[in-house]
Amino acid sequence: MSLSKLIRARPDDASPKRERRKEARPGELLDAALDLFVEKGFAATRAEEVAARAGVSKGTLFLYFQSKEELFKAVISENIAGRFTEWNAEFDAFDGSSADMLRYAMNMWWERIGATRASRITKLISSEAHNFPDVTAYYQSEVIQPGHALIRRILQRGVDRGEFAVTDMDHAAYSVIAAMVFLVMSKHSMGACVPAGQALDPRRYIDSQAAIILGGLLVRGGKK
Repeated sequence: MSLSKLIRARPDDASPKRERRKEARPGELLDAALDLFVEKGFAATRAEEVAARAGVSKGTLFLYFQSKEELFKAVISENIAGRFTEWNAEFDAFDGSSADMLRYAMNMWWERIGATRASRITKLISSEAHNFPDVTAYYQSEVIQPGHALIRRILQRGVDRGEFAVTDMDHAAYSVIAAMVFLVMSKHSMGACVPAGQALDPRRYIDSQAAIILGGLLVRGGKK
């Protein structure tokens, strides 16, 4: 679902200055919501707190978003879900080997999601999903399913080109996803996932994980 469908339509405003300000408000509300949801938790965050952080009234917030749940969905759409069309188009145009495509996907995911504030959504969903089934269902349909489908596309491309030998497509996709989820959880766990004194370098970690995964996928003698 696109972000525009989650934002309520607003009446026309005759003032260009006010129109520009009005257009900026949804983004300001989404930024404030993500910050507060992570700081306090989704359940504990009140709509008026989000509005105050964004510098608007509670009534203004509800002019754009019907509920706090719809606001959370819009946060997900703005930061992750709304980007899958772009990512699929990017992979349609990719002309390298499937091994290179997988490495590229893992590194680009870190650059565009994992290393950014958007990665906090993963932590937030994992801690509060069971309390908000509607938001969880949205995350499943708009992030989890398209994400799995994209990884499967890469793996299937490798199989079709004779580069990968995959006997269990679903669990091969999980192997890729699990590596990236660990990286996010390590980032947001204040080091609890990493032994004391050992820094986890994201790029080195991704290179290592890609090498391990590809070691199990590549057809013997295939292009690495």
